[in-house]
Amino acid sequence: LREKTGAGMMDCKRALGEAKADLVEAEKILRKKGIAVAGKKAGRAANEGCIDSYIHHGSKLGVLVEVNSETDFVARNEAFREFVKDIAQQIAAASPRYVKREDVPAAVIEAETEIYRAQVKDKPPQAVEKIVAGKLDKFYSTICLLEQPFVKNTEVTIKDHLTSVIAKLGENIVVRRFVRWQLGEDQPGS
Repeated sequence: LREKTGAGMMDCKRALGEAKADLVEAEKILRKKGIAVAGKKAGRAANEGCIDSYIHHGSKLGVLVEVNSETDFVARNEAFREFVKDIAQQIAAASPRYVKREDVPAAVIEAETEIYRAQVKDKPPQAVEKIVAGKLDKFYSTICLLEQPFVKNTEVTIKDHLTSVIAKLGENIVVRRFVRWQLGEDQPGS
């Protein structure tokens, strides 16, 4: 159980006791506890970390990403470094434009909302709002890094993956910013 979840020995012992030695149930208990712990750590300052790069084969695509942690001890940890590499590769593969939905400019959201409303204008008014909200959620899942499915495990989002790393390492971790360059493409703002 410890190997599978990365949880501490005593946490595993308590979870197994609570689950009456059922490994599957104990793992669920630890995952729920990890998500709760990660939520508590979210408000803590993360000013350490690292900047990493990823250059795709053929040198036609490159990514720089900054991921922060609370301490440089965690920033040097192999699991943290692996997470940062995963994030850089995710950015290269999935081409997000923003880290989280709060980063998307209001003008972009308004333009998308207007398009979606025009697409469903013949529907009943009460259905329009739900459809537009659903389409906006789908839009966010393509342009916002934290809402994208993780390319190495599409069952989870990047946010879920981040939460599991926070629970495993015991510190707040923040994907601060990134830049993605592709040969021949104009960059926003250039």
